[in-house]
Amino acid sequence: MPKLINYPHLADMAFGQPLYATSSIVASVKTLLIPRLLGQHADIFAADPMPSEPVVALEAQSESRHQVAGIAIIPVHGILVARRGQIDNTCSELTSYERLRGAIATALADERVKEIVLDINSGGGMATGCKELADYIYANRATKPITALVNHGAYSAAYFIAAACNRVVVSETGGCGSVGVIMEHMEVSKWEAQVGLTFTTFYRGERKNDGSPHEPLSEGAVSAINHRLDQAYDLFVNSVSKYRGLDVAAVIATQAALFSGPDAIACGLADELASPQDFINALASKVSVSNKQNQRIGLRARAMDQQLTL
Repeated sequence: MPKLINYPHLADMAFGQPLYATSSIVASVKTLLIPRLLGQHADIFAADPMPSEPVVALEAQSESRHQVAGIAIIPVHGILVARRGQIDNTCSELTSYERLRGAIATALADERVKEIVLDINSGGGMATGCKELADYIYANRATKPITALVNHGAYSAAYFIAAACNRVVVSETGGCGSVGVIMEHMEVSKWEAQVGLTFTTFYRGERKNDGSPHEPLSEGAVSAINHRLDQAYDLFVNSVSKYRGLDVAAVIATQAALFSGPDAIACGLADELASPQDFINALASKVSVSNKQNQRIGLRARAMDQQLTL
């Protein structure tokens, strides 16, 4: 008999909690998870069988920070999650808020780094942990310039992070937005009845069993879910308003739409239009010139110190 939950740690990330993610990200995760939750993955993925062990771990990924001419380039790619984790080779890469904060903190403390660039290409992910990382970026962007380079999409949680930076640079074919929140509930009681499964849950506390996949949602559960969504949405909207200096009404007016580069600039979600490589080349040249000037100033200062000593 197939197991109902084969990947509980991934199911908990995808269902029953607010997500700062585009609908396409949610759909792609469901495509991966639902067959496995129903024990059907062997048939559906026969051409690309799933390995017995996860093969991609965040800890084993390539360096999360690259330094070019005094610039720390930090990738913000794939599905965004709260903490370190693993995922198999049939799904997109994961990037954790925890790992990103560590990479940014390292760059801030590195004297060789003059500017930080977040290289963003993500449709978002978990709401949990996103606000904390964005606030950290916002609080430290006066220490060193932090630029969000949209290469090529910064949506939902990824845009939450981008908005906290000093500036948002996007290409003409890139995009920003999806300032909204989404949640999905998976109810499998009819399937359980078909295969002969019965779950009996004993609990105390009226809200304890809210969101159970084994039964339809109660009115109280729906009300509680809507309350959580309202909280997450208000947090997102008000944060973007603060970070970007926009009216709350203007952020709400975006209605979680996806905006192309020019449209993102027009509605205040981005600042500059540039191709990613051209932007990095120009910034590297600028930082290189600045470093040479600083070196000359330092040499003159040391020469003056020697003269005073003599």
